[in-house]
Amino acid sequence: MIRASLTAICLAYLLSCACWAKPDGSKNKKPKQVVPDIGCDVRAGKINLPEFIVKCPAHCKETKQQVYGTSVFASISSICNAAIHSGVITNSGGKVIVRKMAGQSAYKGSNSNGVRSLSLPKWRESFLVSVGKPKKGVIYPSTLDFVPSRPTYVKTRQEEDKSPAVTTVMPTTAALKPTTTTTPKTTTTTTTTLAPTTTTTLAPTTTAPPPSPTTAKARAAVHKVRDAAPRSTDSDGSRKMPLDTAHTRAEPVDAWKPEVNLYETGFNIREPEPVPRAPEPVSQGDPNCKVDLAFLMDGSWSIGKRRFKIQKDFLAEVAQAINVGVAGPMMGIIQYGDDHVTEINLKTYSSSKEVKSAIDKIVQKGGLSNVGKALSYINKQYFSDANGNRGGAPNVAVVLVDGWPTDKVEEASRLARESGINIFFVTIEGPDDNEKHNLVEANFVDKAVCRTNGFFSLPVTSWFALRKAVQPLVKRVCDTERLVCSKTCLNANDIAFVIDGSSSVGTGNFRTVLQFVANITREFEISDTDTRVGAVQYTYEQRLEFAFGQYNNKAELLNAIKRINYWSGGTSTGAAITYTAEQLFSKSKPNKRKIMIVITDGRSYDDVRAPALAVHRQGVIAYSVGIAWAAQDELEYIATDPDKEHSFFVDEFDNLYKFVPKIIHNICQEFNSQPRN
Repeated sequence: MIRASLTAICLAYLLSCACWAKPDGSKNKKPKQVVPDIGCDVRAGKINLPEFIVKCPAHCKETKQQVYGTSVFASISSICNAAIHSGVITNSGGKVIVRKMAGQSAYKGSNSNGVRSLSLPKWRESFLVSVGKPKKGVIYPSTLDFVPSRPTYVKTRQEEDKSPAVTTVMPTTAALKPTTTTTPKTTTTTTTTLAPTTTTTLAPTTTAPPPSPTTAKARAAVHKVRDAAPRSTDSDGSRKMPLDTAHTRAEPVDAWKPEVNLYETGFNIREPEPVPRAPEPVSQGDPNCKVDLAFLMDGSWSIGKRRFKIQKDFLAEVAQAINVGVAGPMMGIIQYGDDHVTEINLKTYSSSKEVKSAIDKIVQKGGLSNVGKALSYINKQYFSDANGNRGGAPNVAVVLVDGWPTDKVEEASRLARESGINIFFVTIEGPDDNEKHNLVEANFVDKAVCRTNGFFSLPVTSWFALRKAVQPLVKRVCDTERLVCSKTCLNANDIAFVIDGSSSVGTGNFRTVLQFVANITREFEISDTDTRVGAVQYTYEQRLEFAFGQYNNKAELLNAIKRINYWSGGTSTGAAITYTAEQLFSKSKPNKRKIMIVITDGRSYDDVRAPALAVHRQGVIAYSVGIAWAAQDELEYIATDPDKEHSFFVDEFDNLYKFVPKIIHNICQEFNSQPRN
């Protein structure tokens, strides 16, 4: 009995504990992870959180938002495209976990999962991406804390003059009537009289006044004394040979008048409400000259003040001639001497008028002519997103040199060219026979320019003839088809697909072939000035599906590939190659690499050797892709030597996709192995 009673008491106690732990039998609910949505363009650096989760939309790959790095990305990269590049999500979108980390000294670009990432020398912050599946018990913020955009700040004229702006605002309850009395041969005195009023009396403020205008303006009048060792000077201040003469440079100071100092009157001084102005229309610029153009202007002592002014006038005329605008050319200026200084960033001004006004304010820097140093700077830092580099526009650097550089330019210019920068040299009054022994690097122009064909170098006999070089230079920098040094393996081609539409292929397999064509096309940068794609379908006959340049937008081009209708018939591959040469490659643009990709599933009824040899002689790089019953010997005849790099064979149509990265790799490897000069 006692044992039974104890058992009953224990059971009752356990039941009461269970009820106390879970009243009403309810279960403990885990907090639910809320995942905020972001756009394709959102960069990691714009979110002020060390670690967070986001959801990317579909089709971010098509937006081509820029990515910098591989595995570890710079924080100016698009989160979603970085995730696609890493394979964390596909182009259909998905959840991504982002973790911030310290900046890297270098970010290496690569091509992965259809996203091309760019290289970057260094950046202040990095991030990693991983699959958006939080660990057990980890809850990320449900809302994102975005870094606020910096407000646009416009310098006042006083700030530009390095003088404080003293703004006088009359109190609403009392009228200030300043009267000025001037006594001959004495200083000017200023008296402020208050008109009587019946309204509120203003109490004096206890705020400490800022520095008086007198002190600030006196500071603004102090200028640096620069020592230099110029050549012997002529009448306009230019130098010829080095002298041990020190020069002192001083700028004139504008006269100023005493002002009423209201800080001593005891009244509060308020900034006036800004008067709203209608925004000026943004200049679109010349769309036929869409380049990112940087000028390296010579600020060395050798140029002299007068000739420095001629150089500024030349740059102002170039700015006017090229029609600066957001949809056309953008123009920046770096002045070089002993060191370099950025005068104008690419994104600073969006019209020729603004650029001309900024050029007028540039002051000569002085020093030597260290061109190599300046070229290294534009390569590593100037052509960056932060400075306004647009990515889709060719990068052009025009170097103006008085005489010759005082440092070596070959290595710096080579690295700049390999980064895709088109380098032009404008040389004025080059060394004569008596001065050539002073050259640091012989034939420096040929070693520096993008191509040694005369197009990228412009010698000018004298500074006074420089104005005549405006139009020839503008014509060259705007000729985007000849700016070959900004071309890459992805934007420098005319690619023709020659597609077998014979009966043996079948409707289902034909759709697989079109997908293969689309997958290759998707890797390239498509536009009228970048890579262009054409397509021919053949049986016994041939049909031009679309020509080069017919579709200059990647989305439109991919849709056009998808819409190709299966033909069905025999297999005359040789006639198709000849037809492609006549209909497509005869209309190919100069400086475009001509690439032909022939896809077939059987032996041709006609000869392929003679047509293939003919297109090879025209400079066409031919790839052959055979499936199932394709003849190996014919694939080798069609392909450019070496055969093993240009011909491919697969047993089944479904395995075609495996050749996409190999073909892209070979195209880029061949392009990058070409000599730069």
